[in-house]
Amino acid sequence: MSDITRIDSVPGVPLAVGPYVQATSAGGFVFTTGQIPAAPGEAHGSFEDEVRVTLRNLEAVLVAAGSDLDHVLKVNTYLGSPDQLAPYNQVYERFFRGRRPARTTVCVGLWGVSLEIDCVAVVRAGAEQ
Repeated sequence: MSDITRIDSVPGVPLAVGPYVQATSAGGFVFTTGQIPAAPGEAHGSFEDEVRVTLRNLEAVLVAAGSDLDHVLKVNTYLGSPDQLAPYNQVYERFFRGRRPARTTVCVGLWGVSLEIDCVAVVRAGAEQ
């Protein structure tokens, strides 16, 4: 299918560590891979810092795919502990500034990270794919 675009890597976002890409876009939609609180050369301390790093990674992937946080339709969030929900929501609300995409948030066992976030967005009008 020629209308499928795969974003292998995004500057400033850690490379995929498996056989997948950072995002795939098709039919006017962007599907991101789960982003984690990892940034090259950046140390973070608090859980809130980790949420910010993760959402910045997600935003960078969206922009590389021709979208942005304004065009997010659905967010899936995976937290490592139920105690993380309140601080997660505080940081999340600042990134989405009142825009409220549909969202699923679950608590799961993660592999050495505190959270993971993926989303589905629409491509911005006029954005090249």
